[in-house]
Amino acid sequence: MDTPIKFGTDGWRGIIADDFTFGNVARCSQGLADYLRAEGSAGNGLVVGYDTRFASREFAETVASVIAGNGIAVHLCVEPAPTPVVSHEVVQLGAAGGVVVTSSHNPAAWSGFKFKSAQGGSASQAVTDLLELCIDSAGSPKTLPLEAGRDAGLVHDIDPAPAYRESIARLVNLDVIRAAGLTVMVDAMHGAGAGYIPGLLKGGTTSITELRSEVNPAFPGMAQPEPIAHNLAELCRRVPAEGASAGLALDGDADRIGLVDETGRFVSTLEVFSLLALYLLERGDRGALVKGVTASVMLNKLAQRYSVDIAEMPVGFKNIGPRFVADDALLGGEESGGYAFRGHIPERDGILSGLYLLEYMAVAGLTASGMVRRLFDLVGEHRYQRRDVAFDPAQRSAIMERLVESPLSELAGMPVRGMDEIDGRRWMLDAGWVAARFSGTEPLLRIYCEADTEANVTGLLDAMQAHLGVAN
Repeated sequence: MDTPIKFGTDGWRGIIADDFTFGNVARCSQGLADYLRAEGSAGNGLVVGYDTRFASREFAETVASVIAGNGIAVHLCVEPAPTPVVSHEVVQLGAAGGVVVTSSHNPAAWSGFKFKSAQGGSASQAVTDLLELCIDSAGSPKTLPLEAGRDAGLVHDIDPAPAYRESIARLVNLDVIRAAGLTVMVDAMHGAGAGYIPGLLKGGTTSITELRSEVNPAFPGMAQPEPIAHNLAELCRRVPAEGASAGLALDGDADRIGLVDETGRFVSTLEVFSLLALYLLERGDRGALVKGVTASVMLNKLAQRYSVDIAEMPVGFKNIGPRFVADDALLGGEESGGYAFRGHIPERDGILSGLYLLEYMAVAGLTASGMVRRLFDLVGEHRYQRRDVAFDPAQRSAIMERLVESPLSELAGMPVRGMDEIDGRRWMLDAGWVAARFSGTEPLLRIYCEADTEANVTGLLDAMQAHLGVAN
């Protein structure tokens, strides 16, 4: 029996050699080819990229072989490339879409299949629903050896990096960063983003030191290549020890960013999203903000202060991206550390996000911690934490019942002022908010809290875990 292929918040993901196999990747690719032909867009071809994980290139070549076997042109990356770089190339070439073989921030045993739209963003829910139907009904994959595809003019080897770098240079004032004399450490987390930030900023008084830039699909020393505090102990230690101005970290496919300030403190993803919004609004840019429901209420306060619209969406760029495009938004993003910017692609881009943070430091003459202090001076102090709780799959229904059916009038001794169901459940309190939802990419229950103090964050998270009956 075929393994069900389901697209979560960003693509289909699975365990390598378990459900993420060459056979299933070929079946998924055949379904995609059928979808493209049905939509009448196949003639524009497909960009295929991949990350630094185990067998990613070979999986990508399988995708290319099947797509070419269906008579559809393939633009195959010659080396690992970040997801935003592949997405940018889709737009650059006017392709029908793109596939990136990556599972982004997931642990080393995972791989994934991300489909990108012709606009360069995550495919919408409506598209992935159709794609799943095409995969379910697909016949045996049609394949064409890559060399035969090259000879037939169906397979084209490409390097998407130069065009991407040119676009970045138009968006960011790289010269002002180069001349700022910053000392920056960049943790590439053994991912596809290695070399990009140092390459873009070379030639000035700002110096860049890159950590974990070599390819290592085991991702040693981290639970997973996700730029969050518990995976960045070395970066947090080295930044203050070596007198660096800041530390930046990219996830496995470089669509997310992490920030460490000069004291070695990990700056939360909610703070980073709000800092990016503040910088763009302070410099005079105007436009709507589009946020995932678990992103910061600081964004709502900034939107009110600068008289711009704000939209709250379910988690995942397949939800955020289409609204970002529809609103011609200034900035879109989510709690997980991925942000998209007007004038670029409707896609998370960790490289561009990191450069905008450095540009803010350079233009405003602020330290990394100074940026956060400037933000808090405007909107008040906010603290945040997310807990990812593994659970016995047999208990999912019971947890879901408690999440959905059990009313809450108070939490940690604080009255609940409201609740919404934009994604999972979010409860509003005087001190902040708490949310809980099942991950769309991993077997985890995610519990989020933003409040005015660390003590309130911890107390609210503990109380929510107790309410849902899950333990760390």
